[in-house]
Amino acid sequence: MAVLLGVDTGGTYTDAVLIRDDQEVIASAKALTTRQDLAIGIGEAVRAVLDASGVAPGAVGLASLSTTLATNALVEGQGGRVGLVYVGFRETDLESHGLQEALGPDPALVLAGGHGHAGTEAAPLDEAALSAWLESIEPASAYAVAAQFATRNPAHELRAAQIIRAATGRPVSMSHELSARLNGPKRALTALLNARLIGMIAALIARAQHTLVDLGVTAPLMVVRGDGALISAEQACARPIETILSGPAASIVGARWLTGAETALVSDIGGTTTDVAVLRDGKPMIDPAGARVGSWRTMVEAVAMRTTGLGGDSEVHVQETGLQGGVTLGPRRVIPISLLAHEMGGLVHNALDEQLRRETPNEQDAVFVRAVAGVDASGLSTKEADLLARVAEDVQPLSRILKARLDRAGLRRLVARGLVQLAGPTPSDAAHVLGSLTVWDAQAATKAMRILGRRRIGTGGRLCSDPHGMAQKIVDQLTRQTGLALLETAFAEEDPGFHLPAAELAAHEIMQAGLTPHQGLLRIDTGLNVPVVGLGASAAGYYPAVGEKLRCRMILPAHGGVANAIGAVVGRISVRKSGTISCPSEGLYRVHGPHGPQDFSDPQTGLAELRDLLEQSATEAAIKAGALDLHIAVQEDSKTVTVEAREVFIEAHVTVEVSGRPRIAE
Repeated sequence: MAVLLGVDTGGTYTDAVLIRDDQEVIASAKALTTRQDLAIGIGEAVRAVLDASGVAPGAVGLASLSTTLATNALVEGQGGRVGLVYVGFRETDLESHGLQEALGPDPALVLAGGHGHAGTEAAPLDEAALSAWLESIEPASAYAVAAQFATRNPAHELRAAQIIRAATGRPVSMSHELSARLNGPKRALTALLNARLIGMIAALIARAQHTLVDLGVTAPLMVVRGDGALISAEQACARPIETILSGPAASIVGARWLTGAETALVSDIGGTTTDVAVLRDGKPMIDPAGARVGSWRTMVEAVAMRTTGLGGDSEVHVQETGLQGGVTLGPRRVIPISLLAHEMGGLVHNALDEQLRRETPNEQDAVFVRAVAGVDASGLSTKEADLLARVAEDVQPLSRILKARLDRAGLRRLVARGLVQLAGPTPSDAAHVLGSLTVWDAQAATKAMRILGRRRIGTGGRLCSDPHGMAQKIVDQLTRQTGLALLETAFAEEDPGFHLPAAELAAHEIMQAGLTPHQGLLRIDTGLNVPVVGLGASAAGYYPAVGEKLRCRMILPAHGGVANAIGAVVGRISVRKSGTISCPSEGLYRVHGPHGPQDFSDPQTGLAELRDLLEQSATEAAIKAGALDLHIAVQEDSKTVTVEAREVFIEAHVTVEVSGRPRIAE
C-alpha cells in the first residue's frame, strides 16, 4: 500500500490529505495558515491528518506541497528587494511589459553587452560597470539578469551572474533559464519576479521539510508547478516563479481526480483569490501567452488561469457615493475581524466597542494593524521605520497608528514588504453573522458589520442599519463578483467574435439582463452552458447562489475543500526543455541549445543534435526530480518558405518533455 501526503498552504487555511494507492482519500484535515511562518500551519495540518487516519508517519511514501505563496505575494506586491541587471537594452526598454512598475524603488543597471538574433556578440559585456554598480548599492536579497537575445546565446547572462555571485554571495535569476522564447523585456520581468520570490519560497520549503522530518515524515518532498506537474523541492527553490499558480493548478488536477469532469469551468475560492480555469477533454488548458498573475504577464508555462483578488478574506470597501451606496471586495486580503478576535480576545472587542460608542463613524473604524515577526526590515526609510516601531509587537487599531496623511504611503510600503498585516471586515465575517461559518468569533464579526453599516452614503443616511443586512450585502457582492469572474473566463475562452474585451462582455447590461430571462418584444436569455466545479473550504456556503445566478449546474464534490491538497499529490513529474535552430546565412544552421550556439552544415543534423541535447537535459532533470517510468515527447515547429520552387529553411523550434510518475519511498 502506497500512502501519499498532499499539503496545500492557502491564504487562510492549510490543508492536508492522505491518499491510498492514488485511488481513495483516507483522511483530510485543516489548520489555520500561519502567515508569519507557514511551516507552523503545515505542521498542524499534517499532525491532524496523521492523527485522524491512524497512519504512521513513516508509512508516508511521498509528500507534495502546493502553495499560493508566490501567487499571493505577486498579487499583493510582496517579496524581497532585488537588483536588476539589464544587458544590451536601452533605458526606455525598462518601461516595457510593466518592468519598471514591477521593479519599483529597487535598483537597476542598464549595461552594455548582449547578442544579436543569430547569437553573435553585439557588444562586449561591461564588466567594470557591473562591478562598480554592485559596490555602490545596498545588497539586494537576490538579483535578476536579462541580456538581449540570451536565448540565442546565454554567455553574457552567465558571466554577469558569475560576477554577481562572487561579489555578493546572493542568488541570481537568469532569464534564459526560465524561458527559451524571445522578447527580452518580458523575460526580464519573469527573471525579476523570480528573484523577488527566491527568499520566501526557499524559506518555506526549508521550514516545511524540517517540520515534516520532526513529525517523522521522511519521504521526499515535491512541489506543484504552475501547470500542475510536480518538481523537486530543489528545483522549486531555484525557480520559484514556476510555482506561481501552483495552488490553482493543483486544484484543477484535484477537480479532475474528484469528479471525472470532461468539460467544465473550475472555480476555486480561497482566502485571497478566486482562481478560474477551463477543463477540456479532461485536461486543463495551458496559457500559450504565459501565466498572468495580477497585472503581470510572465513567460511561465502554467494552467490558463484567471486569478482575481476575491476571496473569503477580501477587504471590504464601502461605496459612499450614490443614493444606494454599496460595497466592493478585494483585491487585498486582510485578516478577518472574527479571526483576529478569536486570537486576541478582549483587545479587539474593546476597540470595536469604543468605536461604536462614538457618534461620528470613521473610515478607519474596524481596521487593525499587526506586526509580522521575523521579516527582514532592512531598507526602510526613517518614516517607515518609525511607523513600524509605532505598531510594535501588538495589535493596534489603525486610527492609533496613522497620525498624518503621509503615514498612509508608509503603511502601504510596510504591508507590501510583509512587515505588517491589516485586519478588517471580510466576507468571512459576513458569513459568521449569517451563520454559515461558526469557527471564529461571530460576536466580533457582528460588531464589525454594525460599524460598516454606520457609514454615510449619498443621501446622508446610513449604508445599512442592520448587521445581518450589511452581511448579506457583502455576500451578495461576492456572488456578483464571482459570477463576473466566471463569465469573463468563458468569454475569453469561447472567443465568439465580439469586439469588446471579455471583462466588458461579462459585465455588459444585456448579458446581465439575460441572467434573469426577459421575454417581451425581445427575448434575452443568457448564462453558462457548462457546469462549474466549485472548490475551496467556503465554496459550499457561497457557490450555490453563484450557480443560481449564472443558471448553470454547480458541482460541489466531496473533499472539494481540500482539492488543492489532493491535486498536489496525484500529479506527475514533468520537465520541458526548448531550443531553436536558425539559419543566419545560406548553408549555415545554428543550434541555440542550453549551452550556447553550435553550427552545422545541414538542418537535419542540427535538428538531431538539438533533440539529443534537449532530451539529455530534460531526462537528467526528471531523474534528479525522482521520476520513474519516463515518457519522452518531442514537438517540432519548423518554418520554411518557397523560393523559386525550392523550399528554404528559416527556423525551427523544438520542445522535449520528459514525464514520469514520482518515486515512492519504501
